[in-house]
Amino acid sequence: MATPASPYPGHLERLFAAIERDAADAEPLDSPHAGAPGDVRTAVAATVERVADDLVALSHDVHAHPELGYEEHHAVAAVAELLGRHGHDSDVGAYGVDTALRARAGTGRPCVAVLAEYDALPGIGHACGHNVICATAVGAFLALAAVVGDMDGSVELIGTPAEEGGGGKELIARAGGFDEVDAVVMLHPAGFEAAEHPWIGVRTVDVTYHGLSAHASAMPFLGRNALDAAVNAYTGMAQLRQHMLPTDRVHGIITNGGQKPNIVPELASLTFYLRSAEPETLAVLADRATAVFEAAATMTGTRLELGWDPTPVYLPVRSNGALAARWAVNVATRGRRALPQGVVPAALTGSTDLGNVSVRVPAIHPTLAIAPAGVSIHNPEFAEHARSERADAGVVDGAIGLALTAADFLTDDGLRDAVAAEFTAAGGRLDVDELLS
Repeated sequence: MATPASPYPGHLERLFAAIERDAADAEPLDSPHAGAPGDVRTAVAATVERVADDLVALSHDVHAHPELGYEEHHAVAAVAELLGRHGHDSDVGAYGVDTALRARAGTGRPCVAVLAEYDALPGIGHACGHNVICATAVGAFLALAAVVGDMDGSVELIGTPAEEGGGGKELIARAGGFDEVDAVVMLHPAGFEAAEHPWIGVRTVDVTYHGLSAHASAMPFLGRNALDAAVNAYTGMAQLRQHMLPTDRVHGIITNGGQKPNIVPELASLTFYLRSAEPETLAVLADRATAVFEAAATMTGTRLELGWDPTPVYLPVRSNGALAARWAVNVATRGRRALPQGVVPAALTGSTDLGNVSVRVPAIHPTLAIAPAGVSIHNPEFAEHARSERADAGVVDGAIGLALTAADFLTDDGLRDAVAAEFTAAGGRLDVDELLS
């Protein structure tokens, strides 16, 4: 049997060649702010280098024990154990979430939170590289904890479970986890370096059709075929694609299609993700999808049941440019060039629950290259790269970059003012419940 064809190899080659050309022509990102003093910067880098073996070991351990969202008991215990060995207490089960974690160093405000993720994907493990996210966040916290006594304010490490569809950050936010935080930093491994990337919002909808069973040969006219409704809904969503915004995405699966071919299916179900770049356009997309689902029920004489957002909605990320510029400056010291917006096409994106944090607190979510540009996340090949020598180097570089960016925020009044002014101009702190109602 022939293997599946490789999709669009010529296009991908041209796409990444264009990215390389645009990257070469792009002006390096710079910051008008001085950031942390030299002695702080030296101490931060030295601490990360000193604990580098522990951080890489943590990354490998989490990678070797992939756990789904809200089941990350091994990972969170490994983080707590490493923190304890370095003299830091942590609260596992913080915010009322069993696999969340909180550790704190320093006192008072300003406060920077470094966010860790550690959940994996079903079947393909750490094909999103959350083991690297985890280790870089822990390393940044340890480095900041070593110097925070010499500056005003505090740093927190917040372990946020279930990014892959579970919305752990939203649950932590609802529990007040970011109420006393002034800025948030974290990163995401990828096949490219970008200081700011247009992460888009996503809603989940479970679609169920209720029909009537009957013998599919003897008396099919007595049945109402729920699978037909599901197929019509699926093809209707496929037809919707050509009339969506270029920044919109829809993708779904049929999760139940019946029991046997000779029984008219009385129950069929699907799950869809709907994505868009703005909360308003995400709402429009949801309305249009609802019309498709309702039409499929009408066509087949079945009853429709919609279950919107069984997990929290993910809002688009509002990246803070002033803070992202400091990230670019800081990773440049590690030989990395974080690209400005527009070089990597906006279409090459996904969603994250950091979006829900970013409309409450100034935040950044840059990407860190640990794999070749053509390797997609959520692919088994990316899982292999997430435990490679390149990923191990990324753990150290990423930890230093995050720690330096957080230290810049804690020590540079002008930077803090610029971060706050940009956040306010973008709409300030939003009421997420009201926004999603």
